[in-house]
Amino acid sequence: MDVVCKVEALFERRGSSLYTGQALARRESVSALEHALQCAQLAEWAHADNALVAAALLHDLGQLLDGGPDEGLNDDHHEERALTLLGAGGFGPAVLEPIRLHVQAKRYLVSTDASYADGLSLASKHSLSLQGGRMNAEERLIFMSQAQASRALQLRRWDDLAKHPGKRTPPLGYYLNLLDDVLRESSQPGRVSVA
Repeated sequence: MDVVCKVEALFERRGSSLYTGQALARRESVSALEHALQCAQLAEWAHADNALVAAALLHDLGQLLDGGPDEGLNDDHHEERALTLLGAGGFGPAVLEPIRLHVQAKRYLVSTDASYADGLSLASKHSLSLQGGRMNAEERLIFMSQAQASRALQLRRWDDLAKHPGKRTPPLGYYLNLLDDVLRESSQPGRVSVA
Protein backbone atom coordinates (compact mmCIF):
# COMPACT_ATOMS: atom_id res chain seq x y z
CA MET A 1 0.00 0.00 0.00
CA ASP A 2 1.51 3.34 -0.99
CA VAL A 3 1.71 6.28 1.40
CA VAL A 4 -1.25 8.16 -0.12
CA CYS A 5 -3.47 5.09 0.37
CA LYS A 6 -2.23 4.84 3.97
CA VAL A 7 -3.07 8.52 4.55
CA GLU A 8 -6.54 7.97 3.09
CA ALA A 9 -7.07 4.90 5.29
CA LEU A 10 -6.01 6.83 8.41
CA PHE A 11 -8.44 9.66 7.67
CA GLU A 12 -11.22 7.18 6.89
CA ARG A 13 -10.58 5.26 10.12
CA ARG A 14 -9.98 8.13 12.55
CA GLY A 15 -10.76 11.37 10.71
CA SER A 16 -14.04 11.86 12.53
CA SER A 17 -12.22 11.80 15.89
CA LEU A 18 -12.22 14.95 17.96
CA TYR A 19 -9.25 16.56 19.67
CA THR A 20 -9.92 16.01 23.35
CA GLY A 21 -8.51 16.95 26.67
CA GLN A 22 -9.41 15.99 30.21
CA ALA A 23 -12.14 18.61 30.22
CA LEU A 24 -14.90 19.21 27.69
CA ALA A 25 -13.84 22.88 27.58
CA ARG A 26 -10.55 21.82 26.01
CA ARG A 27 -12.15 20.09 23.01
CA GLU A 28 -11.73 21.52 19.56
CA SER A 29 -14.96 22.14 17.67
CA VAL A 30 -13.92 20.23 14.53
CA SER A 31 -12.88 16.69 13.71
CA ALA A 32 -9.37 15.75 12.65
CA LEU A 33 -10.44 15.53 9.00
CA GLU A 34 -12.31 18.85 9.05
CA HIS A 35 -9.26 20.50 10.61
CA ALA A 36 -6.86 18.98 8.05
CA LEU A 37 -9.02 19.98 5.08
CA GLN A 38 -9.52 23.53 6.38
CA CYS A 39 -5.81 23.92 7.03
CA ALA A 40 -4.93 22.72 3.51
CA GLN A 41 -7.55 25.03 2.01
CA LEU A 42 -6.12 28.02 3.88
CA ALA A 43 -2.66 27.14 2.56
CA GLU A 44 -4.04 27.01 -0.98
CA TRP A 45 -5.83 30.32 -0.56
CA ALA A 46 -2.50 31.82 0.52
CA HIS A 47 -0.93 30.51 -2.73
CA ALA A 48 1.42 28.18 -0.88
CA ASP A 49 3.32 25.68 -3.00
CA ASN A 50 1.97 22.13 -3.20
CA ALA A 51 4.50 20.81 -0.67
CA LEU A 52 3.32 23.28 1.98
CA VAL A 53 -0.34 22.55 1.19
CA ALA A 54 0.52 18.86 1.71
CA ALA A 55 2.20 19.70 5.03
CA ALA A 56 -0.91 21.64 6.07
CA LEU A 57 -3.10 18.63 5.30
CA LEU A 58 -0.79 16.15 7.04
CA HIS A 59 0.49 18.16 10.04
CA ASP A 60 -1.61 16.28 12.62
CA LEU A 61 -1.48 12.86 10.96
CA GLY A 62 0.60 11.53 13.85
CA GLN A 63 -2.47 11.81 16.08
CA LEU A 64 -4.34 9.33 13.85
CA LEU A 65 -1.77 6.54 13.98
CA ASP A 66 -2.92 4.81 17.17
CA GLY A 67 -6.29 4.17 18.70
CA GLY A 68 -9.69 3.10 17.57
CA PRO A 69 -12.08 4.95 15.29
CA ASP A 70 -14.11 6.31 18.19
CA GLU A 71 -11.25 7.35 20.47
CA GLY A 72 -10.42 11.01 20.90
CA LEU A 73 -7.09 12.48 19.83
CA ASN A 74 -4.50 13.50 22.38
CA ASP A 75 -1.30 15.47 22.01
CA ASP A 76 1.73 13.21 22.45
CA HIS A 77 4.53 14.46 20.21
CA HIS A 78 2.23 14.00 17.22
CA GLU A 79 4.38 16.34 15.15
CA GLU A 80 7.08 13.64 15.02
CA ARG A 81 5.02 10.45 14.98
CA ALA A 82 4.04 10.43 11.29
CA LEU A 83 7.41 11.55 9.91
CA THR A 84 8.74 8.01 9.46
CA LEU A 85 5.64 6.93 7.54
CA LEU A 86 5.64 10.04 5.36
CA GLY A 87 9.41 10.07 4.78
CA ALA A 88 9.49 6.38 3.86
CA GLY A 89 6.63 7.08 1.46
CA GLY A 90 8.70 9.60 -0.47
CA PHE A 91 7.85 12.99 1.00
CA GLY A 92 10.87 15.26 1.35
CA PRO A 93 11.92 18.04 3.71
CA ALA A 94 9.59 20.62 2.13
CA VAL A 95 6.66 18.58 3.52
CA LEU A 96 8.24 16.92 6.54
CA GLU A 97 10.05 19.84 8.18
CA PRO A 98 7.07 22.22 8.52
CA ILE A 99 5.16 19.30 10.09
CA ARG A 100 8.03 18.54 12.47
CA LEU A 101 8.34 22.21 13.45
CA HIS A 102 4.69 23.28 13.72
CA VAL A 103 4.49 22.73 17.48
CA GLN A 104 7.75 24.61 18.02
CA ALA A 105 6.28 27.36 15.82
CA LYS A 106 3.40 27.76 18.28
CA ARG A 107 5.86 28.00 21.16
CA TYR A 108 7.88 30.58 19.17
CA LEU A 109 4.83 32.72 18.33
CA VAL A 110 3.60 32.74 21.93
CA SER A 111 7.08 33.96 22.91
CA THR A 112 7.38 36.70 20.30
CA ASP A 113 3.84 37.98 19.67
CA ALA A 114 2.00 39.26 22.74
CA SER A 115 -1.43 38.95 21.07
CA TYR A 116 -0.88 35.48 19.63
CA ALA A 117 -1.65 33.54 22.83
CA ASP A 118 -4.98 35.36 23.23
CA GLY A 119 -6.16 33.94 19.89
CA LEU A 120 -5.44 30.32 20.76
CA SER A 121 -8.33 27.98 21.49
CA LEU A 122 -8.59 26.52 25.00
CA ALA A 123 -7.42 23.15 23.64
CA SER A 124 -4.41 24.78 22.00
CA LYS A 125 -3.54 26.66 25.17
CA HIS A 126 -3.74 23.43 27.14
CA SER A 127 -1.53 21.54 24.65
CA LEU A 128 0.95 24.43 24.72
CA SER A 129 1.52 23.81 28.42
CA LEU A 130 2.22 20.14 27.66
CA GLN A 131 4.52 21.03 24.77
CA GLY A 132 6.90 23.20 26.78
CA GLY A 133 5.22 26.60 26.85
CA ARG A 134 7.02 29.75 25.80
CA MET A 135 10.48 29.48 24.27
CA ASN A 136 13.43 31.15 25.92
CA ALA A 137 15.83 33.31 23.89
CA GLU A 138 18.15 30.41 23.04
CA GLU A 139 15.27 28.19 21.90
CA ARG A 140 13.97 31.01 19.68
CA LEU A 141 17.39 31.38 18.02
CA ILE A 142 17.66 27.63 17.44
CA PHE A 143 14.14 27.51 16.00
CA MET A 144 14.69 30.42 13.60
CA SER A 145 18.02 28.98 12.42
CA GLN A 146 16.23 25.97 10.91
CA ALA A 147 15.74 26.10 7.16
CA GLN A 148 11.98 25.51 7.24
CA ALA A 149 11.15 27.74 10.23
CA SER A 150 9.34 30.38 8.18
CA ARG A 151 7.22 27.71 6.45
CA ALA A 152 6.41 26.18 9.85
CA LEU A 153 5.26 29.59 11.07
CA GLN A 154 2.92 29.88 8.07
CA LEU A 155 1.57 26.40 8.75
CA ARG A 156 1.04 27.26 12.40
CA ARG A 157 -1.09 30.31 11.54
CA TRP A 158 -3.32 28.20 9.26
CA ASP A 159 -3.47 25.50 11.94
CA ASP A 160 -4.87 28.04 14.41
CA LEU A 161 -7.48 29.30 11.93
CA ALA A 162 -8.70 25.89 10.71
CA LYS A 163 -11.30 25.27 13.40
CA HIS A 164 -14.71 26.24 11.98
CA PRO A 165 -17.46 23.63 12.31
CA GLY A 166 -19.31 23.00 9.06
CA LYS A 167 -16.97 25.04 6.87
CA ARG A 168 -17.05 23.91 3.24
CA THR A 169 -13.79 22.62 1.82
CA PRO A 170 -12.73 20.47 -1.10
CA PRO A 171 -13.10 16.74 -0.30
CA LEU A 172 -10.22 14.58 0.89
CA GLY A 173 -9.87 13.07 -2.60
CA TYR A 174 -8.90 16.46 -4.00
CA TYR A 175 -5.99 16.71 -1.59
CA LEU A 176 -5.00 13.06 -2.06
CA ASN A 177 -4.48 13.92 -5.73
CA LEU A 178 -2.32 16.84 -4.64
CA LEU A 179 -0.26 14.44 -2.48
CA ASP A 180 0.26 12.25 -5.56
CA ASP A 181 1.45 15.35 -7.46
CA VAL A 182 3.89 16.28 -4.68
CA LEU A 183 5.33 12.76 -4.69
CA ARG A 184 5.65 12.81 -8.49
CA GLU A 185 7.37 16.20 -8.39
CA SER A 186 9.83 15.06 -5.72
CA SER A 187 10.79 11.97 -7.72
CA GLN A 188 11.57 13.93 -10.89
CA PRO A 189 15.27 14.23 -11.58
CA GLY A 190 16.61 17.76 -11.54
CA ARG A 191 17.16 19.49 -14.86
CA VAL A 192 20.66 19.36 -16.19
CA SER A 193 21.86 22.17 -18.38
CA VAL A 194 23.96 21.17 -21.32
CA ALA A 195 26.51 23.75 -22.40
